Amino acid sequence: MLTVVQCLPSLDHGGVERGTLEVAAALVQRGHRSMVVAGGGRLVPELTAAGSQHIPLEIGRKSLLSLGYVPLLRKLLEEENVDVLHARSRLPAWISYLAWRGMDPGRRPVFITTVHGAYRVNFYSRIMTRGEHVIAVSKFIRQYIHDHYPDMDPARITLIPRGVDSEKYPYRFRPSQEWKPPWDPHKHSGKYLICCPGRITRRKGLEDFVGLVHRLTQCGYPVHGLVAGDADRKNRRFYHSLLARIRVEGIEECFSFLGARDDLREIMSVSSLVAVLSKQPESFGRTALESLSLGVPVLAYDRGGSSEILREMFPEGLVEPDNLEQALEKVKQFMDAPPLVRESRVFTLEKMLDQTLNLYESAVIRVRKAKT
Repeated sequence: MLTVVQCLPSLDHGGVERGTLEVAAALVQRGHRSMVVAGGGRLVPELTAAGSQHIPLEIGRKSLLSLGYVPLLRKLLEEENVDVLHARSRLPAWISYLAWRGMDPGRRPVFITTVHGAYRVNFYSRIMTRGEHVIAVSKFIRQYIHDHYPDMDPARITLIPRGVDSEKYPYRFRPSQEWKPPWDPHKHSGKYLICCPGRITRRKGLEDFVGLVHRLTQCGYPVHGLVAGDADRKNRRFYHSLLARIRVEGIEECFSFLGARDDLREIMSVSSLVAVLSKQPESFGRTALESLSLGVPVLAYDRGGSSEILREMFPEGLVEPDNLEQALEKVKQFMDAPPLVRESRVFTLEKMLDQTLNLYESAVIRVRKAKT
């Protein structure tokens, strides 16, 4: 039996958080002991209900006071005889590394990091390459590591793409009759629903999304844009500027802003198209994968992790990055002749979990053999 500690800032909604819970649940199901060090959040009850232990430390708070968690984490690692310490974000990785480095080399756990994004290249971000094993969540991220940290031994990098749970996102899924859309379905009946899922930030391409829907309506196409996500405090100004633009252009009736949702699966499943128009490369592209798993077409800029997913599952949905004209023509093409998304098992949750737990187990076995 292994004892595994995963470290991340908090347990609110997000791809990193969801992946942490998936690995935690798999550890428990396979007879291992799972602990997660993080601040609070909406996912804590789900984590503990699946059998993991939550250690409530605010290790993602950007303050020098956070260094006070280093001895607390070191004490936890020593007292619980932890086998694997897995850091999933930069500040938690620094705290994890400092706690781990201060331990007796003969007793400390295997230190693993996951590079979830193409972070700004600097000393602070370099910590994500300090793991004895470094997980890259896509080929794009693996190349990012090679390009920006060329002194790192590539043998320490393990490519483990994220995966989708086909039971939660089954092909041709349809919501239950009890589910109610968070917009007026009668008002927009018969319209082509284009969903833009994710947090409201400039980097997610919301300006392009608004421009795309606007252009389509000008061309006489009956479309309605669904924005499924909220804006945190630092993005409130951008959010209000987006709403102001929509008001000035007189297209308020073309959009529904749905806020943060727990029913994104249902929303995407009844959408005609999911748009992934991020201005920066996605490290993996989870929403694109979930949408395609449901059988819903995706329109995406050809870059980053989203490009990898669509090249495997739905290449006809790719358009040149930032080329709104090409995106417009692609949507018109899809509206005139709806494309078929074929069922695929390329990126599955089962594969991701098997590869992650195999890495844990093989790394610990090597360490134990070295000690004997």
